[in-house]
Amino acid sequence: MIYIGIDDTDTLETRGTGHLARDIAAALAANYEVLGVVRHQLSADPRVPCTHKNSCAAILLADGEVTAVFNHIKPLMLADFVPGSDPGLCVADAVPAAITAFGHKAQRELVTQAEARALAAAHTILLAGLGGDEDGVIGALSAVGLTAGGSDGRYIEVGRLRELTGLQPVDALLAAGISAVQTLDGQPIHDGLVDSDRMRPARRDGRPVAIVEWQDDHWFPLKLD
Repeated sequence: MIYIGIDDTDTLETRGTGHLARDIAAALAANYEVLGVVRHQLSADPRVPCTHKNSCAAILLADGEVTAVFNHIKPLMLADFVPGSDPGLCVADAVPAAITAFGHKAQRELVTQAEARALAAAHTILLAGLGGDEDGVIGALSAVGLTAGGSDGRYIEVGRLRELTGLQPVDALLAAGISAVQTLDGQPIHDGLVDSDRMRPARRDGRPVAIVEWQDDHWFPLKLD
């Protein structure tokens, strides 16, 4: 598994990190098997300079060589650089628990570039700032750690899920790339119709899981961080 962490930081006038991550995933699909794109929410501390909701994103590849993947993505991000943004890129295969712990820390409190860079260097993880003040290295490293942890964030791209619209049977969701459909308390759902519009399954146990609740006459998907 290859984990690609991206935090563009963006600006108020431009597309966000999630959009950039999906564009890069589409470009990578010609050469790699893309397993999904996962969004993670970081700290809402007002001292964090962000324009939208301080999120980061990770792209999952089934396999690949870390340096080659990094070198493939770097020029794509540089070519799409937006003045005023502070992008960061991280690519790793083996992700130690300390990187996941850093991601959780970045969700709770203020962390620094120096801390991110030192941690990446200590574990020989490729991490680079690609413009601006390079604050995106924090989110990029966090995205890798949180996604590797397996149970944080939500998929903004997985399988053929975005092709579905309206009410769909559970089997259609499973065929489109969802691993399971369940309630918030973990009860599996096998029957009934699910509202598939703008569904963003949660990443749980390393899988895309649609978490739903019953509304009127169908299942409604919850959007969890």
